[in-house]
Amino acid sequence: MPEPDPSRPVRTAAVIPAAGRGVRLGPGAPKALRALGGTPMLVHAVRAMAASRAVSLIVVVAPPDGAAEVRHLLDEHPLTDRTDLVVVPGGATRQESVRLGLAALPEAVDVVLVHDAARPLVPVDTVDTVIAAVRAGAPAVVPALPLADTVKQVEPQPQGTPEPVVGTPERALLRAVQTPQGFDRETLVKAHDTRVEGEGATDDAGLVERLGAPVVVVPGHEEAFKVTRPLDLVLAESVLARRRATDGYV
Repeated sequence: MPEPDPSRPVRTAAVIPAAGRGVRLGPGAPKALRALGGTPMLVHAVRAMAASRAVSLIVVVAPPDGAAEVRHLLDEHPLTDRTDLVVVPGGATRQESVRLGLAALPEAVDVVLVHDAARPLVPVDTVDTVIAAVRAGAPAVVPALPLADTVKQVEPQPQGTPEPVVGTPERALLRAVQTPQGFDRETLVKAHDTRVEGEGATDDAGLVERLGAPVVVVPGHEEAFKVTRPLDLVLAESVLARRRATDGYV
């Protein structure tokens, strides 16, 4: 990675892939468009990125046939003039959608955040911590929390069939990864452009790991959880209600 030019301001953008259907939340609108406290989750996620004064641009990657709808939705919840917003159509997979989001970034962007639309309540302090670590020289940064539960490695079996345990990883060495994940732009683009054999990585940091580039972990936050199942939505509603009552959150 080339040395940064101290005379050139570092510009940070966030890419939010929001093209998935979210089938585990049940039938209905795509997960990112589900309401949380009366406002679509995607809007909360966009606001979470815009809350950082370091983020000057947000690229939302919409369902391939729904970019106009998403643009209209976001126009109904405008950001401050400090943050630009772009909506582009996504692809068939999350990885393809992130790649399309990266392609929409202007040349001036140096630092890229990739954030799950289904993590609508990540605090701004977490966002800023990730950005600061990338700006300090880390090519890839992920926020994460220690695991509360013991984890078992199993031999997978058909659904409903007991699965033999083959190992118990040491919990103290494991972390539950969240987003936004932050990257030096050149590193992330290279990771997405590099074809790999076998099963794809489940996050962007995994793609960077396959390059052999270092990935570091910074502290995550318990409110940056992913809304995947109906019970997660109940918890998110509770967190949002507390914020509105105590912090004036909108």
